[in-house]
Amino acid sequence: MSDEIFPVDENDTDVMVTLEMDNGDLDCEILTIFDLDDQDYIVLMPVDENGEPLDETEVLIYRYFEDEETGAPSLDNISSDEEYERVGKRFDEIQAAYENEE
Repeated sequence: MSDEIFPVDENDTDVMVTLEMDNGDLDCEILTIFDLDDQDYIVLMPVDENGEPLDETEVLIYRYFEDEETGAPSLDNISSDEEYERVGKRFDEIQAAYENEE
């Protein structure tokens, strides 16, 4: 298991993304990007038009890729419950470690 984590610095200005969902666009704050079993994952928190969390307990987790030539990011759904459980557990560990640092 890799421990590579890409925390998003609170001073970064580029920590928001807009997802195109079936029911319209959804603005999200990027909480972190981390690596698990040679796959990058991104954790997003949906926010309102003022950047405030819609629900502080809700996060979205996707597989994260960057195009090798252009660097353009792309997301993909996590395909299995087993993978989602592993990724969720790893995010919980990252979150707990972050909270212990504060």
